[in-house]
Amino acid sequence: MDKVNTWKAELDVLCHILSKAGLTQTIKWGAPVFTYKGKNVVGAAGFKGYFALWFFNGVYLEDKECVLMNAQEGTTKAQRQWRFHSISDIDEELVLKYVKEAMTHTAEGKVHKPQKQPIPVVPGLLNEKFETEEGLQSAFEGLSLYKQKEYIEYLVMAKKLETQILRLQKIIPMIRSGRGLNDKYKDC
Repeated sequence: MDKVNTWKAELDVLCHILSKAGLTQTIKWGAPVFTYKGKNVVGAAGFKGYFALWFFNGVYLEDKECVLMNAQEGTTKAQRQWRFHSISDIDEELVLKYVKEAMTHTAEGKVHKPQKQPIPVVPGLLNEKFETEEGLQSAFEGLSLYKQKEYIEYLVMAKKLETQILRLQKIIPMIRSGRGLNDKYKDC
């Protein structure tokens, strides 16, 4: 489904409204994004069942009208999305009010800084292997924190002990070679 052309008229209306706010339009991630003083403020995009504005630092918006939502609860931290289902849902005055507030936050330098996630606890099975297989722990500790987290999550996501053991057998050679769990997908 061509999401952009499905909502072309509606997105054109939103972009026209956003251009009135004094923002600079650019294309990022294949969608119109509007910036202020070089910072991303708001974007517009069409999806399967709706079209939307997304505010990059929407977490700071007051949202007295309760029109904003977190697109992926637990994943999305700062962005907030305003969904529309028809052109009649668009209230130009209200859109501009939210955009002006977002621009004010941008001018004030408000930017959401994500908190670093703690390193997950190394599961018992892997700890046991550290004690019995020489050099495995130092190879694991030599990996980037991101790769360590990938391996830990891969092991703990398996519910059955048998699956955890099979996964552990699979990843030991990868850890020793210094490769991440998903490196094969990143190679070009």
